[in-house]
Amino acid sequence: MTTKADVLLGLQWGDEGKGKIVDVLTPHYQMIARFQGGPNAGHTLEFDGIKHVLHTIPSGIFHPDKINLIGNGVVIDPIILKKEIEKLTERGVDVSKNLFVSRKAHLILPTHKILDAASEASKGLAKIGSTLKGIGPTYMDKTGRNGLRVGDTELNNFSEKYAALKKKHLEMINSYNFKDFDLPAAEKEWMESLQLFSKLNLVDSEHMVNEYIQDGKKVLAEGAQGTLLDIDFGSYPFVTSSNTVCAGACTGLGIAPNRIGEVFGIFKAYCTRVGSGPFPTELHDEIGEKMRQVGREFGSTTGRPRRCGWLDIPALKYAIQINGVTQLIMMKADVLSGFEELKVCIQYELNGNKTSHIPFDVVNNELKPVYKTMKGWKADLTQCRAMDELPAEFMAYIQFIEQEVKVPITVISLGPDREQTIIRNELVIA
Repeated sequence: MTTKADVLLGLQWGDEGKGKIVDVLTPHYQMIARFQGGPNAGHTLEFDGIKHVLHTIPSGIFHPDKINLIGNGVVIDPIILKKEIEKLTERGVDVSKNLFVSRKAHLILPTHKILDAASEASKGLAKIGSTLKGIGPTYMDKTGRNGLRVGDTELNNFSEKYAALKKKHLEMINSYNFKDFDLPAAEKEWMESLQLFSKLNLVDSEHMVNEYIQDGKKVLAEGAQGTLLDIDFGSYPFVTSSNTVCAGACTGLGIAPNRIGEVFGIFKAYCTRVGSGPFPTELHDEIGEKMRQVGREFGSTTGRPRRCGWLDIPALKYAIQINGVTQLIMMKADVLSGFEELKVCIQYELNGNKTSHIPFDVVNNELKPVYKTMKGWKADLTQCRAMDELPAEFMAYIQFIEQEVKVPITVISLGPDREQTIIRNELVIA
């Protein structure tokens, strides 16, 4: 019996809390598969009082009976992957049997990270806010058809391929006149970490995923970053280098579009963004600062403080449309407890006219949010475990969002721990 693969992805600018929800939903699936991005992702999970941050490995890894796959659309830094595995091993997680890596996933070289730093330094005030993990240059080599892939490490001519790409990179770095790097040290650590692949399960992942689907096993495709950072549909050029949308699961895992089932869209009850780029509802006052402190809004990968603002309905509708979202998952509603009133952006004002659409040029056009004001709630939501325990003002907030976007909110997260989650009766697993 053939099943369908469900997709779970972020609907804002990343940091929505995908790691926690993948962990919560994992018991319903046999395989969790990351389909794009790289170690610029930071998926945080918290349970038994311990916080775990994953950068490359899928968030189902803490369930020993579930297969976790790093798909072909992911770019891998072997140094970071090795450290991640070592941390998991220290905590008693054995990845040897349930972690699989696609041979077609591209490798991040030491020179990719140097290129990233050189490029960002050359931009001055026009920086895009790169995490400097080498993601962009690696995807550029991928599309330029001269990247190195995990499977290349198994070939006899890997050293020649590596040397050729390194030579090309050094010429580019030289053109930036960038000197702030120590390549021999970085290269030594990188080469040593490559030995990791000889111990991991390397697979032709597209066959593996499709065999699972064909055999009636359930697959959850896990995205990284968020829809508004998508290379095509995000706030270009302040975006990431991959397709973070649902279509990215097809190309990042080799799944046909008609094999996609439920699409879980994750969003925060407010908005955050890391790095540069437009953010219409951003708050530069004490309310924004309170959101940041209460929500612990600091990047799990970079530690950078996140910019905070009110929920943006036009952007949320846009993300739902692009992804074909069937169910919404609301995160961090507990952070909004204690605000006298809440605001929700329902439209933008652009050049004196009101619009519900994100225009082509979001960088140079100032979108002024048009707000609806709603009554806040004082109750501490972190202890709530059922819908009937939630305050009326919070339920009104949820119902307003559902009416606006026409998609049900089926999961509500009220804290970082996996136990602080309410799953509503409407939840559907394909």
